[in-house]
Amino acid sequence: MIKTPPPSSSPAEPTAGRSFNELPLSPRLKATLEQLDYLTMTPIQSASLPLALAGHDLIAQAKTGSGKTAAFALPLLTSLNPRRFAVQAMVLCPTRELADQVTQEIRRLARAEDNIKILTLCGGTTLRPQRDSLEHGAHIVVGTPGRIMDHLERGSLNLEALSTLVLDEADRMLDMGFYDDIAFVARQCPSGRQTLLFSATFPEGIERLAKQFLRHPQNVKLPEQHGSSKIRQRFYEVKHDERLQAVGILLRHYRPVSTLAFCNTRQQCRDLLEVLQAQGFHALTLHGDLEQRERDQVLIQFANRSCSVLVATDVAARGLDITQLEAVINVDVTPDPEIYIHRIGRTGRADEDGWAFSLCSPTDRRRVAAITEMTGSEPEWHGLGSLQSVNDSPLVPPMVTLQILGGRKEKIRPGDVLGALTAEAGGRQFTREQVGKITVTDQTTYVAVMRDMAHEAVRKLTVGKVKGKAVKVRALEN
Repeated sequence: MIKTPPPSSSPAEPTAGRSFNELPLSPRLKATLEQLDYLTMTPIQSASLPLALAGHDLIAQAKTGSGKTAAFALPLLTSLNPRRFAVQAMVLCPTRELADQVTQEIRRLARAEDNIKILTLCGGTTLRPQRDSLEHGAHIVVGTPGRIMDHLERGSLNLEALSTLVLDEADRMLDMGFYDDIAFVARQCPSGRQTLLFSATFPEGIERLAKQFLRHPQNVKLPEQHGSSKIRQRFYEVKHDERLQAVGILLRHYRPVSTLAFCNTRQQCRDLLEVLQAQGFHALTLHGDLEQRERDQVLIQFANRSCSVLVATDVAARGLDITQLEAVINVDVTPDPEIYIHRIGRTGRADEDGWAFSLCSPTDRRRVAAITEMTGSEPEWHGLGSLQSVNDSPLVPPMVTLQILGGRKEKIRPGDVLGALTAEAGGRQFTREQVGKITVTDQTTYVAVMRDMAHEAVRKLTVGKVKGKAVKVRALEN
């Protein structure tokens, strides 16, 4: 379940359309906002700016395109002393692309201020030019956790004068495996700093970060803009012995990238897995007979979008929270309506839409009636005969998960793997967008890469080095 950190006090309901002139900003900043056509505040700006400008730590729910950059850039610039040539503010971002966007936006907002120097510190480029720029001084640094950590470990980045730390798209950074890097960086910052955390969702890791590194944070959570209509539910009546084959028909018609298929028993999971793999689907199963190591590897592959279908029982899927889950299939209708609601709630998260399909035999009508009574909505019935394959090409997941022998015990960090793939040396240079989630365990590291780049990624990591050492790499394919 997504947990929302409790606010130390509840802020007022955000109101869109309020003027920036209401805020305690300098005349030069207000003039710049007017020149940039920043006339009225967006909801996230209206809710968070008065709190941030008052000096509070902040946990704000905000997604890309909501105006969140200005929501943290304006407090950051307000507290800055241009005459003190030292790093006074730092913004951590999940990717180089976002860091570049944030840097450009802060520069636009700061253009009326005297000689504000902003540096971008990200992987994919050599350290030396960044180190030289830091030696000449900077007021604000914007970067990715791994590269910021590299500069801190080398002593090229001094944070003694830091007054504001911003964690932008914190949930995405956690999803990419940067929790330890963020924690390391936060510990190097002065304890009296202000911390502003922006996140589209509130997974458990956000609460851990808040408890560790924020002081009595205010919580800004905008009202949910979408209702239950984000999950489109359809029921299909099939004979009991046809339901396993029916799963493949649904997948070929709707072609979801990631699907969680629920079965009531372990044996049903095994049977469905056998059917799907025989039909050419990239499918894995999760049930109580798996060892913890096997379970972790299955979950990593599914979360990495390198597996199209995860077949699971309710017990095995307990606590499972996968982002970008396009569909849930109830292969067996559960006798408990609350479990049904919990199952289909795995899709349609945040701003995503989702499908929930239920395969029902005539004997399941009573269970469907109980679900209807609890949800307060009539089931939408369809026939399998109306479904057609959109195309005949196989349903192939977009990513491949690579397994690297070596993990936390070898002091490998996500940034080390990302740096090895995006480095100019060793053949083709990967962009950050071609690399997915990176997970580091005690002895093994997993990294997702675009499927058409997988062979080259294995080759590059094998002939190159991670953390200065040669590593063994293989692609995990079922």
